[in-house]
Amino acid sequence: MLTNILAATFLATGALAHGDHEHQIPIAGPHKALWYNALPGDGGTQADSVFSGISTFGRLPYFPCLASDEQKFDIAFIGAPFDTGTSYRPGARFGPSGIRQGSRRLNLYGGYNVPLATNPFNSWATVLDCGDIPVTSYDNTWALHQIEEGHNALLTRTPATDAKKKGPAKNGKTLPRLITLGGDHTITLPLLRSINRAYGPVSVIHFDSHLDTWKPKVFGGSPSKVASINHGTYFYHAAQEGLLANDTNIHAGIRTTLSGPSDYENDGYCGFEIVEAREIDTIGMDGIIKKILDRVGTTKPVYLSLDIDTLDPAFAPATGTPETGGWSTRELRTILRGLEGINLIAADIVEVAPAYDTNAEHTTMAAADALYEIMSLMVKKGPLSKMIDSVEDHEEI
Repeated sequence: MLTNILAATFLATGALAHGDHEHQIPIAGPHKALWYNALPGDGGTQADSVFSGISTFGRLPYFPCLASDEQKFDIAFIGAPFDTGTSYRPGARFGPSGIRQGSRRLNLYGGYNVPLATNPFNSWATVLDCGDIPVTSYDNTWALHQIEEGHNALLTRTPATDAKKKGPAKNGKTLPRLITLGGDHTITLPLLRSINRAYGPVSVIHFDSHLDTWKPKVFGGSPSKVASINHGTYFYHAAQEGLLANDTNIHAGIRTTLSGPSDYENDGYCGFEIVEAREIDTIGMDGIIKKILDRVGTTKPVYLSLDIDTLDPAFAPATGTPETGGWSTRELRTILRGLEGINLIAADIVEVAPAYDTNAEHTTMAAADALYEIMSLMVKKGPLSKMIDSVEDHEEI
């Protein structure tokens, strides 16, 4: 069939070339019947193969949101390519592009999430990939400022859905959600600063093998103010700056060595509860999910930060500070799905360093799949205006 169409096109072109030039009809191409096909079932259309084209997260539409505010969105992916706050392996500056590469197959069969019974690629939400925040690699202080301002510029945009309805932000408005592709974990501090400007202190769910609440003098030595902010101290600074809601924050997946028991005491002062990775052997995934939900609740704004080193290096070797004894990709995805009902206002994924990955892209695919679950939770919850409706309903009861 294809050969016949191409042959006919060739013959038509030849005939026109030898005919009356005043009556030539321009030939439009490429022929849409050849290149654009409807997907079976409940899917949409496929423009090209999943291994071709420009990489965006899950093959979402791309728009340079920081250069223009003409395109509205409900959920946006934005990259923060920064890794000069890491203490061991550098390379997470390539995380955003690596995660996008690992996400190419998410939409292959239409994107429907069977366990959560939702399709984050085909729903009420307008979802975009907004590219990356321009981040300098020569000045950490300025880089963190760039990340905060870039994030806040998008966070405070008018959303595509329910823009005029009351929402949980400080000004009583409904805002869009952002999912940030890191970058090392230092980026969570400027992201929380941005969140604080829009919402005030928020509850944080932190998936990680490390506490990241260390005092600067314990982690890094704090020879300067710049050095005191790194991927092991950012939550300490967040607590000191009042960015965290008191006693509603939780770590999940912790299994690192410590400088001593005082590290856990300091962590408590920063407002966190701890779920150790090894607890999965005694309380199981359901027990971990219950601990998280009991801690953060389902009525408050919640920020989720996911360090890919939550996973065991067998599943995610490409990370800055790998720790053995972690969870499998299946276990993490199940735990994430178990958080259905929480009010996720934003999220990040960090410490993906593709240079250390296998040729099979284990880490970048795991990171993309985890974000797929987070994105699905956001879509299934609905616009953030519904958070106000649910709170009011709860108060009436």
